[in-house]
Amino acid sequence: MPYQPIEDYGVIGNMHTIALAGKNGSIDWFCYPNFDSPSVFAAILDDQKGGYFRIFPLEDELTRKQVYWPGTNVLVTRFLSTRGVAEIVDYMPVKAPLDGRGYHGLIRRLKMVRGEMRFRMECFPAFDYGRVKHRVDVHDNTARFRSGAVNLGLEADFPLQCEGDGVTAEFVLNDGSTANFELHGISDADDAVIGISDAEGERLFRETVQFWRDWLSQCTYRGRWREIVERSALVLKLLTFAPTGAIVAAPTTSLPESIAGSRNWDYRYTWIRDAAFTLYALMRIGFTSEAAAFMSWIDDRCHHLEPDGSLELMYAIDGSHVPEETELHHLEGFRGSRPVRIGNGAHSQLQLDIYGELMDSVYLFNKYGVQIPYEQWTNLRRLTNWLCDNWRREDEGIWEVRSGSQHFVYSKMMCWVAIDRALRLADKRSFPADREKWLKVRDEIYEDILENGWSEERQAFVQYYGSDSLDASALMMPLVFFLSPGDPKMLKTLNAINRPPSERGLVSNGMVYRYNIEEAPDGFTTGEGTFNICTFWLVEAMTRAGAADRRYLEEARLLFEQMLSYANHLGLFSEQTGPRGEALGNFPQAFTHLALISAAFNLDRSLGSSEC
Repeated sequence: MPYQPIEDYGVIGNMHTIALAGKNGSIDWFCYPNFDSPSVFAAILDDQKGGYFRIFPLEDELTRKQVYWPGTNVLVTRFLSTRGVAEIVDYMPVKAPLDGRGYHGLIRRLKMVRGEMRFRMECFPAFDYGRVKHRVDVHDNTARFRSGAVNLGLEADFPLQCEGDGVTAEFVLNDGSTANFELHGISDADDAVIGISDAEGERLFRETVQFWRDWLSQCTYRGRWREIVERSALVLKLLTFAPTGAIVAAPTTSLPESIAGSRNWDYRYTWIRDAAFTLYALMRIGFTSEAAAFMSWIDDRCHHLEPDGSLELMYAIDGSHVPEETELHHLEGFRGSRPVRIGNGAHSQLQLDIYGELMDSVYLFNKYGVQIPYEQWTNLRRLTNWLCDNWRREDEGIWEVRSGSQHFVYSKMMCWVAIDRALRLADKRSFPADREKWLKVRDEIYEDILENGWSEERQAFVQYYGSDSLDASALMMPLVFFLSPGDPKMLKTLNAINRPPSERGLVSNGMVYRYNIEEAPDGFTTGEGTFNICTFWLVEAMTRAGAADRRYLEEARLLFEQMLSYANHLGLFSEQTGPRGEALGNFPQAFTHLALISAAFNLDRSLGSSEC
């Protein structure tokens, strides 16, 4: 089965894990039972060895479409041919238990809307990224796949046939008839219960639809582009891990930043940075309970700081250490993009900017959510003191370069943000703090950036001290109130970035590279696309500059609406947009969707009731 483009997938989930379902009716990525568990289906990383679960019509000519049930994460894949119309409704139940049994799996409901077609179902699991063999037991309409650590049961409405390591079925559906397939965890017992009744299935479907509609009804955003803002919110909710409140950066691993390239990373963990940004985006549009859950998760991490008083860059979703990075040499990678990696070696990096994103989110949560308790403040105070003593260190920066540390301008700026927000929070709540020390360090950082981060030659802030390369992260300066949007240095930086790469800028037809490719600080950049979050940063920076010059605001709207057209058919974004407009990188990407929400919120507010 050939690889589907990344943008041809939709996602379903239950706040424990996510599955990617293609327009061809195949589930090609599914980790069970959690985001960071080993995969059961991973055909997106190896179409021969990865495993998949496909349902499709045996028709020569088909038109395929995918939509979400409005206001939900229930996915509909529709097949249209001269013989009729059929559709698969894919979803993961989010409510349990069923008669004392928890249901943590996925349900596929196939319906022949009109006409008649012959279908084939193929379910070929490949446990633990295809590294672990399993046993298949088939009895009539049920199959049990036992690998030892993970055991799954499949229940169908038609007899199943064992074929090698999987099962298949062929059947005919006519006008109005249905076929249901349920895949979920089972015990190791031979008599393990499999399947749910039609009544239970209908109840789960209705409860799942209602759950998503009820959750989305909390959204306070009523501005322009509401549909895609709400879709982004639904994506971010899918990326939260319900048991702990942690937020993963993306539900996939090793989807490449460039085809046949080696920048293939595991994003199924909680980066402090990404999660803090996500919290900000959700709070902006009314979702405070997610912010409270994440604050609780952060508080737990602050109770277990590193011996020197610092935080780790990222954590596993249960709060433990991220596994060491491992390469899976037996998998070829998406369209031959090796290596496939699990774990993430960047967990040991020093990235000082995370404290800025964290303290900014805590400050906003205290302001718009719930006031933080004193005990949490004592841990945050300890973090701030650590940062005051360590902000001068070189680090690996927001882009996690693996070629050595530098004095990255963005990292220094976010150190300033961390101390600034700590001071504001202390004053707002009258908390005890080392104010004199913090004020002194905050001012030192500010002057240090202005002196060493600005290039007279480039007339812009550069990527790191002594560099001549631009970095799109400088667009965050007005967004975090480091500089006024109309500050001459900010406008010069904005204009320098907003030039084509041929003029050493970062913008290609309205989309933004993260830094000058020919001057990249690592060796992995060949063929990478524009970074979607950076494009939304440009939109927001131009939106804020529009207060001084409305032409910036008009351009911001054009860029934003152009960028929306690069979402896939369901409104989903990956990390990058490739040279041919294709999706690249892990998918869907929290970074992109949270930046979309922030850009839409601020652009809509700046436009007001008038049209430009």
